[in-house]
Amino acid sequence: MSEREISQAVIGRLPRYFRYLGELRDRGIERISSQELSDIMGVTASQIRQDFNNFGGFGQQGYGYNVNLLCEEISRILGVDREHTLIIVGTGHLGQALVGYTNFARRGFVFRGAFDSDPSLVGRWIRDVQIRPIEEMEEFVRTNGIEIAVLTVPKDAAASMARRLVSCGIKAIWNFAHVDLEVPEEVQVENVHLSDSLMKLSYSIVRYEQGR
Repeated sequence: MSEREISQAVIGRLPRYFRYLGELRDRGIERISSQELSDIMGVTASQIRQDFNNFGGFGQQGYGYNVNLLCEEISRILGVDREHTLIIVGTGHLGQALVGYTNFARRGFVFRGAFDSDPSLVGRWIRDVQIRPIEEMEEFVRTNGIEIAVLTVPKDAAASMARRLVSCGIKAIWNFAHVDLEVPEEVQVENVHLSDSLMKLSYSIVRYEQGR
């Protein structure tokens, strides 16, 4: 893979390529051209070739792409060719829905623990994961080598909870709290603001209505 910096736009498209190619592989399709993939995904063929060229190309002129090999390469690039262990902090409706979503495990993201400060939730099970008291979180992370924490706590608790997670060696935080977290450079954070997506959708509706 090239040592030069890969743009966030390219990185952002890789999971979508992986998802579509996985569906093609499941259907038994062995080979696909950039134009055929373009027709399916709505991304130009030249953009697809440019994106893949950032990582060495993968295709052969006159042949196209081997779907299975391309899936494996993108899986390796994304780091989903191995298992990642997760905990969830905050087990309200959103937290329970995330733990219960079985497709994460298919992609190698396996929930090992769930934590909450609400005594009425502690001891309950979400699928095969038991909710534990928040006081046990740090020791659980250290003992089980947890990599990723999913944060679905209220906004005013997010910063302090992130500090606790960093202190016990968490490598990455998937943050659903309505605040952008500040953490050390070595800790990766993906901030998910659900309302932002809805506002983008609203903008698209307005633009469409104005353009009619």
